[in-house]
Amino acid sequence: MKLAVVEGDGIGSEVISEAVKVLDALSLPIEKVPVELGYGKWERTGNAITDEDLDILKNCDCILFGAITTPPDPEYKSVLLTIRKELDMYANIRPVKPLAGITGVTGRSDFNYVIVRENTEGLYSGIEEIHEDVAYTTRVVTRKGSKRIAEYACKLAKMRHNDVTIVHKSNVMKSDKLFLDVCQQTAEPEDVDYNDTLVDAMAYYLMTYPERYDVVVTTNLFGDILSDMSAAHVGGLGLMPSANIGDKHAFFEPVHGSAPDIAGEGIANPVAAILSVKMMLQWYGYSKEAFLVEMGVNYTLNQGIKTPDLGGTATTRELGDGVIDYIKSQLELESE
Repeated sequence: MKLAVVEGDGIGSEVISEAVKVLDALSLPIEKVPVELGYGKWERTGNAITDEDLDILKNCDCILFGAITTPPDPEYKSVLLTIRKELDMYANIRPVKPLAGITGVTGRSDFNYVIVRENTEGLYSGIEEIHEDVAYTTRVVTRKGSKRIAEYACKLAKMRHNDVTIVHKSNVMKSDKLFLDVCQQTAEPEDVDYNDTLVDAMAYYLMTYPERYDVVVTTNLFGDILSDMSAAHVGGLGLMPSANIGDKHAFFEPVHGSAPDIAGEGIANPVAAILSVKMMLQWYGYSKEAFLVEMGVNYTLNQGIKTPDLGGTATTRELGDGVIDYIKSQLELESE
């Protein structure tokens, strides 16, 4: 595997450093290629991402990504949107499941669902106009984009509990009628159980009845909001990993932002970055190693090794070391 490692801005370097050390503890044949992208690069060079950077990313199998600061500057080119579009990574996958020793603000532990979000169009199409007294963003929903995200959701559901919920707002936005129709037409011959729900109702249902859901498929903005909201079940954005999947490339990142207010303090939570490594290993076919990483995270948290955002006193490095120590101990047991 050839892996591009992008630390990014803010706490990105701190959490990715721990994630890479966890990966190294597994002693897998992985070539790591460091790539500098983001706000810091933009400040120095005027470019957050260049064509040369994209070529490097395209020549790698997948990307492990930290966090990016996106300034409110119309001249700034979004790194994430650029990568997703250029590498055609159309499926954003965000698993929502409990972790040992952590209780979210909802107090629930009976949930295990995945949000599958269309990743290349919708309101994040990047087609915008800004004038003095008015601004426009074009919402793009295509049959192709809707079909392939529905196909991915159905494929994932078959590996889980065979249930898909299509989330939309077709009663107001006619573009969502196309999304709903295509998703239903795609799910019908796939022999999966499916239903649909309006997005505003779904926000309520996910908070109050999370145990009812398996795979949730929706458009770009809705998926972004619902998945961040779902962090309330898990215990915070610092615990949420994600994957961006295409036919040829994949991109793995923690859901949280660059958190410049705590950057450099050594207290950033690396769990989401480490669990993103778990998702990457699973995607590439290293299922055993992926399970070991997840078990290491749960064991470490259950031992009370937690960063301040989780009510603990551990540093970023101490939490990462806890996961690494668990992995090494298990590998030693296997070799005996």
